[in-house]
Amino acid sequence: MICAQGSRYANSAYSARVHRFRPVIGLVGGIGSGKSEVARVLAELGCEVCVSDDLARRVLAEPDIGARIEALLGPGIRSADGLIDRAALARAIFTSPSDRRAVEEIMHPRIEQLRRVQFAAAPDTAPALIIDAPLLLEVGLDRECDAVLFVDAPLSVRLARVASGRGWSLEELERRERVQMPLAGKRKRASDVLVNAGSRDELRSSVARFLEAVVARGPRVE
Repeated sequence: MICAQGSRYANSAYSARVHRFRPVIGLVGGIGSGKSEVARVLAELGCEVCVSDDLARRVLAEPDIGARIEALLGPGIRSADGLIDRAALARAIFTSPSDRRAVEEIMHPRIEQLRRVQFAAAPDTAPALIIDAPLLLEVGLDRECDAVLFVDAPLSVRLARVASGRGWSLEELERRERVQMPLAGKRKRASDVLVNAGSRDELRSSVARFLEAVVARGPRVE
């Protein structure tokens, strides 16, 4: 199920060389809502999908970034292979808001640079450019989007997904969501809502309708 929440669309610099409207779409939602699956469906529909978590892994492997994070958090942040220990980094940023902000300031400019390179190289046939970023709203990436899709699912469904896929308890899910923007705030700032609580076929149909609608309604206007 999908619904539009208002008109808030703007021309995208990413589409400058393509002689037609090609929206930039940001994905937001609760943990376990299925944002990644929505992104995969959009990729199947031909969209260029940028997954910020994938870019973050690349950025963490860069020597300069690693050195700056080590200087911030100490040598214990590295694993035995000399790379940044992602589990240790996650623990550090989830327990210290100041460390989280500092790490974001180190990593996000480089992630954004890589995203722009990826989108600039997207094939002209891609109907849309997709940003799948956990902190899309928190870092202001929604300002670059023609649409922001809030992927919704009941808490019971989200918990079942993270319990089976990640081994998380309800307490762990809630702990991780506490460091993000509240779900009500994400939903309010989104332009569209898609409920992902059914089958894969139902999700694909809903995503296809959403994509068609975003392309049809044109660029975002402030």
